[in-house]
Amino acid sequence: MSKIVIALGGNALGNTAVEQLNLVQETAKSIVDLVSAGNDVVVAHGNGPQVGMINLGMSTAAEAGAIKASMPFPECGAMSQGYIGYHLQNSIQNELKARFIKKSAVTLITQVLVDENDPAFSNPTKPIGAFYTKEQAEKIAKEKNYTMVEDAGRGYRQVVPSPKPIDVIEKDAVMALVNAGEIVITAGGGGIPVIRKNGKLVGTPAVIDKDYASAKLAELVKADILIILTAVDRVAINFGKPDQKLLERMNLEEAQKYIDEGHFAPGSMLPKVQAAMEFARSGGKAIIASLENAGKAIIGESGTIIEK
Repeated sequence: MSKIVIALGGNALGNTAVEQLNLVQETAKSIVDLVSAGNDVVVAHGNGPQVGMINLGMSTAAEAGAIKASMPFPECGAMSQGYIGYHLQNSIQNELKARFIKKSAVTLITQVLVDENDPAFSNPTKPIGAFYTKEQAEKIAKEKNYTMVEDAGRGYRQVVPSPKPIDVIEKDAVMALVNAGEIVITAGGGGIPVIRKNGKLVGTPAVIDKDYASAKLAELVKADILIILTAVDRVAINFGKPDQKLLERMNLEEAQKYIDEGHFAPGSMLPKVQAAMEFARSGGKAIIASLENAGKAIIGESGTIIEK
């Protein structure tokens, strides 16, 4: 039996609440497969599209006078944790019941500590929210003072700071729930970013990369395995080229060599590999795999393993 942290991507959760609920019903099957094999499972997830839509919706409502003020960004992150977590725990619990497994799932609203002097705060890079045309993006940037950039050729999106995680504030609660046999959904959207100010925790407008947050969480809860889920079964070098090669495993030296050679795209595979390396440095096993083959990845039949 292993303690496993799973990192789900926010982009894989759909564009509407209805679409998301339908998608996570399939996601729940893969998660419960790991549970039924006797593993303790912690689930983390992204929220890039969701938190951006919540933020934009609240801003639009405030401008229309429907609400008194727009919602601060940390609160938007908390809202996304709540509704994504609800969908995940609902679907996981239904799947557990269908298989007669006597466990339950719980969502924990999670704060993640960042450094207020992190250089990311002066260089926003994390895409959130919906995609726009260039003309729409320029209008939004002018009206709302947002930073808008082109995202992987799919259109323009808002970008916000993405500082590195230092600590998961609720790590002891996560451990207690796991030890009690719960499936814990936590660090949603990379966690709500907080800084320490005069001895107090204060929310700050940013989005922490969910892969880095998942790696930090896995380290803190002493997980055996971190699974970072993506759209492909294995990491590849020379991706999309005639000499593309799928990798079954990498050590830290090999992974850094491939990064230096530019094999992994920023905003796509690069942060996944770097986060996997962070966890591997702490002594754990990281696996990058597809959701459909997560179970096979655990036993080495799919995915890319990254270890020291």
